[in-house]
Amino acid sequence: MPKCVLFFSDVHGSAGCLEEFSRWVEHYQPQQLVMLGDVLSPGYNNMDVDYAPQGVADILNGWKDRIMAVRGNCDREVDQMLLEFPLLVEHATLLLDNRKFFLSHGHLWHPGHLPPLGSADVLACGHTHIPQISTDEGVCYFNPGSLSMPRGGFPPSFGMYQQNQIAVLELQTGKKIFAHSLAEA
Repeated sequence: MPKCVLFFSDVHGSAGCLEEFSRWVEHYQPQQLVMLGDVLSPGYNNMDVDYAPQGVADILNGWKDRIMAVRGNCDREVDQMLLEFPLLVEHATLLLDNRKFFLSHGHLWHPGHLPPLGSADVLACGHTHIPQISTDEGVCYFNPGSLSMPRGGFPPSFGMYQQNQIAVLELQTGKKIFAHSLAEA
């Protein structure tokens, strides 16, 4: 089976949305999961009764051997105490099929404030809760949206990389919202 990586962001302690995402993890059986920050804390957002940070930690810890995470602006050192994988790095790099992905939550590095030139073919970040795939000057900008609190009229969403294609998928249906071939870049 081709390499599959699922990207998700901005859970903000919502166990229900993460349980729904779990069925896609089971369906796609990704080799890697990439969490782009804002894991447990609601931050300044109003959360409903679904707020269950321990439940989120329990689900994520079940994936600890294949999860890569970067710190979001709402992630705190105390959150790391519940998680069995590193959360507190500001950015990371992931190599997929000879494409370099620069991973960031989006509050420090984003399309308006780029990482150093040559750092990436793809800049993957969350933070805005708005899914996006666009290209500019040979760099693909990718935001999987938010599992728990989407904005901009979009449904809850996550991202997927497979066979040189990156896509944003609806959490509930798995239907593609956006897709882009990196082979064209």
